[in-house]
Amino acid sequence: MGTYLTEWLQFAVRWLHVVTAIAWIGSSFYFIALDLGLRKQREPVPGVGGEAWQVHGGGFYHVQKYMVAPAHMPEELTWFKWESYATWLSGFALLFLVYYLGAELYLIDPERADLAPWSATAIGIAGLALGWIVYDFLCKSPLKSNDTALLAALFVYVVLASYIFSQLFSGRGAMLHTGAMIATIMTANVLMIIMPNQRIVVADLKAGRTPEARLGAEAKQRSLHNNYLTLPVVFLMLSNHYPLAFATEWNWAIAGLVLLMGAVIRHYFNTFHKTHRKLWWCWVVAGVLFAAVITLSGSPGWRAEAPVEGAAREWRKDPEVALAASPQFEEVQGILQSRCSMCHGREPLWPGIGHAPKAVYLETADDMIFHASQIATQAVRSHAMPPGNVTGLEPAEREVLAQWLGIG
Repeated sequence: MGTYLTEWLQFAVRWLHVVTAIAWIGSSFYFIALDLGLRKQREPVPGVGGEAWQVHGGGFYHVQKYMVAPAHMPEELTWFKWESYATWLSGFALLFLVYYLGAELYLIDPERADLAPWSATAIGIAGLALGWIVYDFLCKSPLKSNDTALLAALFVYVVLASYIFSQLFSGRGAMLHTGAMIATIMTANVLMIIMPNQRIVVADLKAGRTPEARLGAEAKQRSLHNNYLTLPVVFLMLSNHYPLAFATEWNWAIAGLVLLMGAVIRHYFNTFHKTHRKLWWCWVVAGVLFAAVITLSGSPGWRAEAPVEGAAREWRKDPEVALAASPQFEEVQGILQSRCSMCHGREPLWPGIGHAPKAVYLETADDMIFHASQIATQAVRSHAMPPGNVTGLEPAEREVLAQWLGIG
């Protein structure tokens, strides 16, 4: 019953996290597009820097932006903050439920660092906090007047942090903490800079003072940073479902390439919203970066030697027949039954596992042949399985699986 309720709790929190993230990302994309798409007014209004006419849901909207603030405080004011806060809180709750409570299975990889669950958790939380401290320091340094240089410095730091995470945690844990660190920066921007600055502006208006233009400019800069970081965060949060992204030797480099790819894609849309120019080269660059990601994911360097070419040739002719007739198959069955079936069984024996993950069963010969492609992806082309190598699958045993599957 405990496992049953835990899984539903994780599902509910994940659902909440996805919904709130959609709300936050949607409002972020909308307001950046609105801000960049503002046009000069035909009949200027004091303090208004631009306007936009929009149509949606059968109605027309006339939006105006004050460069600092209106002359008088409006009676009703909508604040956009809870989308960000709820996304981070639900995301951290999910991180706690899955990766911290299940650290031995999902966060710790003894082949990387033999950490205790409490120390792995402490390192993870410290990494999230340090990310914000370093980023905020960079934003308040002389780099603050040069967004390109500032984002370049942030890029270097995130890639370095991702590399360190990859040396301490499992592939899943490293990619998730890289994404969570960026998400922490984004939410802290809202909590620590954007909202406080806006509150000061509101207080000044109520007191009859003229707000400082600096406050709005600083908040806008942080908001723009959040906009450019959104796509990489989504990729990193989805990566735990795709072992070729998280469980290869180059996962930290993949995270860096995705940062660049996300920035290039956002640059295309932001430029289009502002000038209506279509920078097609952005998509070419994004395509090249994605091709590099795919190449790195297929070059893990796990195996010491390639299997016999004849085995690969026979496998390509008729995979199921070749797998069943392979001279390695008897040894493969022993490996999978001893290293994998305790979780991937019809009645799993591993504590806390109520049913086989993704309904992949590895008990019988037919099971193993049927799920050969998943075995190739999860245990040969990557080291996703077993999680954190908790069952001690040896490199020589992975090599046997590779030969059985005809993977060169």
